[in-house]
Amino acid sequence: MKAELEKLIELQQTDSNIRRLKQKLETAEARRAELEMEFERHASSIREVQGRRDALHAERADLERQIADNRTHLERAERNLKHSQNQREYETAMREIDAIQKQIAAFETQIVEKMEALESVEKELEERAEEINSIDAKRDEALGAFDKELAADRAELERYSGGRNDVFVTLPPQLASVYDRLAQRSRDGIAVAEVVNGSCSACFMSLRPQMQVEVKKGDAIITCESCTRILFVPAKPETNEATAS
Repeated sequence: MKAELEKLIELQQTDSNIRRLKQKLETAEARRAELEMEFERHASSIREVQGRRDALHAERADLERQIADNRTHLERAERNLKHSQNQREYETAMREIDAIQKQIAAFETQIVEKMEALESVEKELEERAEEINSIDAKRDEALGAFDKELAADRAELERYSGGRNDVFVTLPPQLASVYDRLAQRSRDGIAVAEVVNGSCSACFMSLRPQMQVEVKKGDAIITCESCTRILFVPAKPETNEATAS
């Protein structure tokens, strides 16, 4: 009976690993997408800052162009003032000159504001230079490691699945049927539960002292009185005399 119990324990451990690996593989696509999204969020934040920098450069260039255009208009207005023939022409030229000068001053103020904003943006980009320069490499490295782990999980699942069949076929049909029924009935797939601190680790119910003794002996298949799972107490690792001393 001890041999059969050991097979059941091994089978349970194998099934638990299979269940864990299947869950990992089922969520692999979502986890990979989240990993990509995380890097995309970083890249997007960088692009946003770079976009602000480019926009500020474009806005400054546009302001400088408008100043240049206004200086051309100012020169024309000053010529009109110089060649004015009467009071009306003189006043018109003066008003135009005043308006253009105010517009140029307003544009120059905006340019100063754009330059201050540019300085702040350039400083942020400088502080994030390492992140900017390494983000693509780090993304490729992270995704490569994820794909490598995924391949290892698939290989491990295949290995466990093959090993499970090897163990399962050696069980007596009735015991195999009981195991399958218990495993399929429970949401966690646990049919064989370890006894921890005198309680079933699956349902946490305390075992009677006599039952604890019987489970520890391992001479018979003992099931939990609460959840009916097969119980076991792990064997203590053997120690030699040298280790003991």
